[in-house]
Amino acid sequence: MTTEVEAAAREPQAAAPAIPMSLFAFAIFYGGMVCIAGVLGNKQVALGPLAVEAGIFAFLLLVVTSSSVAELHGRTTANRLVLIGFVPLIASLILSLVVLAIPASPDMAPDRLSAFETVMGGTPRIWLGGILAYGISTFLNVTIFSRLKAREGRGLLWLRAGIASVLSQIVDTLIFITIAFYGVFPIAELLVGQMLAKVVLSAVLVPPAVYLFVALGRRLDVARPA
Repeated sequence: MTTEVEAAAREPQAAAPAIPMSLFAFAIFYGGMVCIAGVLGNKQVALGPLAVEAGIFAFLLLVVTSSSVAELHGRTTANRLVLIGFVPLIASLILSLVVLAIPASPDMAPDRLSAFETVMGGTPRIWLGGILAYGISTFLNVTIFSRLKAREGRGLLWLRAGIASVLSQIVDTLIFITIAFYGVFPIAELLVGQMLAKVVLSAVLVPPAVYLFVALGRRLDVARPA
């Protein structure tokens, strides 16, 4: 008599949903950039006359990746990528709190422990500002990019990418600086400086990077079709 297991094995199995290789690769890359952005933000770098926290480079790569996914796979998929990005972001923050709460080994050098706690120990306001700025500005970037594509068509990729990135970076700066530092010290000068630096970097770096990512994504999908 045929067993139920054997009968089930002979039944046609539904094929697993195929994921485009570009989306798979970009999603992994995106998760890494979400986590490293906050760590890099502990250093301020000088770019000629501009001073900016180094986390902007990882954040611009988030903008590039989400815009590229919107170009290749549509606005809905890009928004899902941004939404799922909250998972590694919040998980990394929780894990940082857990590690900071665990007593350090007595064998650890005091200067190394102090440096680690300085880098990893942010205030609740900075964490809240970072989470809100990430979500609002990145969703805004995808929305602007997609609406410009709907109006302009597939052309002018560089312009769509630049406009979306510049506007989203202005909003990102306003949200983060206000939540993290309002009332702690005067923020007007910091807002202007950070906004100027991020707008310049967005206009210069994002458009060519989006072209590169879109071309790479199309190549990955041709090499392994969905």
